[in-house]
Amino acid sequence: MAKKQSMTLDEALQVILATDGDNPMRLMLEWMVQQALEHEMSSHLGAQAYERSENRLGYRNGHRPRVFTTRVGDLELLIPQDRDGTFSTVLFERFQRSEKALCLSLMEMYVQGVSTRKVKDITEKLCGRTFSSQTVSNLAKQLDEKVEEWRSRPLEGEYPYLIVDAEYEKVRRGGRVISQGILIVMGINGDGYREILEVRVADTENETTWSDLFRDLKRRGLKGVELVTSDNHEGIKAAAKRFFQGASWQRCQCHFIKNVLRVAGKGEKTELKADLRAMFDAGDIETLNRLLDETIHKWSERKPAVADKIDEEIIDCLAVFCFPSAHRKRTRTTNAIERLNEEIRRRTRVVRIFPNERSALRLIATLAIEQSEDWDRRYLDMSHLEQLGSSRRRAGPGGPQDDGGCGAHRRRRGAYGAKPATGLTKLSTQAT
Repeated sequence: MAKKQSMTLDEALQVILATDGDNPMRLMLEWMVQQALEHEMSSHLGAQAYERSENRLGYRNGHRPRVFTTRVGDLELLIPQDRDGTFSTVLFERFQRSEKALCLSLMEMYVQGVSTRKVKDITEKLCGRTFSSQTVSNLAKQLDEKVEEWRSRPLEGEYPYLIVDAEYEKVRRGGRVISQGILIVMGINGDGYREILEVRVADTENETTWSDLFRDLKRRGLKGVELVTSDNHEGIKAAAKRFFQGASWQRCQCHFIKNVLRVAGKGEKTELKADLRAMFDAGDIETLNRLLDETIHKWSERKPAVADKIDEEIIDCLAVFCFPSAHRKRTRTTNAIERLNEEIRRRTRVVRIFPNERSALRLIATLAIEQSEDWDRRYLDMSHLEQLGSSRRRAGPGGPQDDGGCGAHRRRRGAYGAKPATGLTKLSTQAT
């Protein structure tokens, strides 16, 4: 059995100081830790080595080598053993915890967007120990279990509001770098709290991929959806129409404003933007209809293309007027997810190109988990929604009026020769 020569403190100091070419601090710490281990074994057995005592509880059985990594270098230790195998050092219990903490730190650095090569450099400087890129990657993969558990968790209760969006990241596949869609769904539950319901990597963003995602959400228990907010993507619209029967679709007002501004001249954009924002900020249906008529009339004389675009497309942006006014600002755009996307892009800029789809999903889903955990404040007061009768919230044009009524934009440019509006967009196709 391996065994180190026992030395007093004075003897140890003389050996350490006389040693050439080694780190005295490392040697001193190594001697101190070794003595602590021996003392811990003596306390465990109730007797010193070779001591005859009636209080003895067992006998030593040699040592086993162990390397203890510290900031001053690797300590080459000999761990005492007893014949019954009952000795377990508290020192290494703490070491095991720190080892786990180190693994979690490596994962956290990976989640923070640090490449495996940089993680290797950082851990070598911090711990005096080298970790290969493969080791770091393997540690990072331990996040997969947590990610999959989160992505398959049951969804309990109702989620009246969904906000969906997608962004794109570069991923390697078959020796090529391709663009992969990252589909994200945020829900606001019946208690008014928001959370990310799903993150998915897809080859493209179309009706099929969104349908697959919505189908899986419904399998997990998603129900009670009344409003789906997204940009004007045909795939999202078609999938939402199919799977959320009777829900309203809200086109993101920010995306709509940007699209309309492209039609206007450079000197007209500020004024046009103010007109559009005034409409969307209207406190009631009457004010909205009045501002809408005035805006369309004004721009039909100055820039007919702008008036036509507003006339033809604004109806999709007004579904939130069927819902409580207190909820409109937070459900009329995809800004809540856009902020998460900005954070994702900030982290993924370090990675630049993901080695595979799994690594992209691991990082982005982990960020989504953390974001959901940070959303511990109530986002909406859902009592406002409860006060609206279901029949009024789901009523089409011509239905009952209230502070969030659905009577907005019943006519578009009827006064100026255009055909009347058909009312708010409703998603009523049977889900399959």
